[in-house]
Amino acid sequence: MPDGSSTVGDLAAAFLDACGVQTAFGVISIHNMPILDAFARGNRMRFVPARGEAGALNMADAFARVSGGLGVGVTSTGVAAGNAAGSLVEALTAGSPVLHLTGQIERGWLDRGWGYIHEAPDQPTMLKGVSKAFFRVGAPEEALDVLREAAKTALTPPCGPVSVEIPIDVQAAAETPETLAPARIVRTRPAPAGLDALAEAVARARRPVLWLGGGARGADSAALRLADMGVGIVTSTNGRGVVPETHPMTLGAFNAAPPVEAFYGSCDLMAVVGSRLRGNETLKWKLGLPDNRWRVDCDPSMDGRGYAAARFVRGDAVAALGGLADRLTGRLRLDPAFAGDLAAARQAAEAGLRANLGEAWSAVLDIVKEHFPAGSPWVRDITLSNSIWGNRAVPLTGSRQGVHSLGGAIGQGLPMALGAAIAEPGRRTVALVGDGGFALNVGELATLAQEQAPVTILLMNDGGYGVIRNIQDAHYGGRRHYADLLTPDFAALCASMGVRHLKAASVEAFSQTLPKALEGGGPAVLEVDMAGIGPFARPFAGPPVREKKGSAAQ
Repeated sequence: MPDGSSTVGDLAAAFLDACGVQTAFGVISIHNMPILDAFARGNRMRFVPARGEAGALNMADAFARVSGGLGVGVTSTGVAAGNAAGSLVEALTAGSPVLHLTGQIERGWLDRGWGYIHEAPDQPTMLKGVSKAFFRVGAPEEALDVLREAAKTALTPPCGPVSVEIPIDVQAAAETPETLAPARIVRTRPAPAGLDALAEAVARARRPVLWLGGGARGADSAALRLADMGVGIVTSTNGRGVVPETHPMTLGAFNAAPPVEAFYGSCDLMAVVGSRLRGNETLKWKLGLPDNRWRVDCDPSMDGRGYAAARFVRGDAVAALGGLADRLTGRLRLDPAFAGDLAAARQAAEAGLRANLGEAWSAVLDIVKEHFPAGSPWVRDITLSNSIWGNRAVPLTGSRQGVHSLGGAIGQGLPMALGAAIAEPGRRTVALVGDGGFALNVGELATLAQEQAPVTILLMNDGGYGVIRNIQDAHYGGRRHYADLLTPDFAALCASMGVRHLKAASVEAFSQTLPKALEGGGPAVLEVDMAGIGPFARPFAGPPVREKKGSAAQ
């Protein structure tokens, strides 16, 4: 920062640099210009100008998930901060460490309700409702302490988005701090007695299983040690890849498939680590899990949530799994049939998935698996193809590889793909999106083109909201309303932005075009005419639920 001319905007830029943040996403506005001007003058920060605040925060979220570091999004105040709210809900749901810097009007007019431009009546309450925490910088001398605490809060497990509101006059005020060092992140280490007890229980078990959630992301090496010892693994959608899904001892994310539920019945212990056991992955908490259940989480409110636990161990997943692996080395005496039974359950679950797909779509899946660039980010929006196969069937080999719209909202896949690609510049990101969701944030295609990000979009086009049609068919007497959409000419749209466009209307064409869509630099859109390939064998009509006692929807 130049001596004698440093502003709070410069301070924010320099603090982020001290935190190792090299990329931020956002939309420039009159109420955040001092910060973004400092970014540009400092020439250390890559700023990605999104077309909307919702997209910008989705980008920051995906960047955080893939990089494992802090994602940063910058918005203006009022409507702009409101635009970001849905994306903050997504980051909160996924536990992503995101720092949201939002401008605010001058302090002299703040909270007076005089209708000042960009003013929201009660912005703090709105942002508190969609963030892990909210801070307002009330004076220039408070800025560094607030930023330091905000970044620490976002990065401390359980991680989440933190919003910081900085009035425009504060941003422009002079401030030169003595030190910019970020606060140290302190993880909750499990008490040795709790880990000892858990290790003893696992050592006594003959058929133990770990359910790993998003809180276990980053604990890959420790979880792999346990899988190599013969402990069974199953994951939530957000925990995918903590153990490579090619490993013989993992069920992957086939967590609620009927064959897997039957397999749980033969297990004598399940330890749930870093997972909320969300309703859409447990048949609304009616999925049959082993009676001997343990819970490990850094958040004490998880104790007893959804399912009762024999014992709760409070602690960070990385430390807990590492300590558990240390304590179990050489101690396990597993049922010789356990590994084979686990493999059979997964095989049966995969067979059930393919039965739901049918022959043509099974072939599409095989083509994706054959050509998928190993280790690349796999980003998925809420769309039929993802709900049926994308969430489970393309093997992930690392916990930072998978990015999915956990909150269940459409339209986030396109901007998330851009954030993931920037976090992994040496790989080509692949994103699975639907035409309806694509249209919701279609402006970010221009951002993708401007940044020349290496992203391949698999655009599954069925001319509307396919899952809504299926739900209407299944539960509303086939009365279809509001689910058919005007479909753009995607080829012309891509051409107008200089984005490569390919199209496939058959399995054969998909086989030929997918390798081309994965080649070269910059973005590419492979539009898949779903009607040309044909219907799925079994329509997907929403998350699986317990249909009746003793049976489950697949």
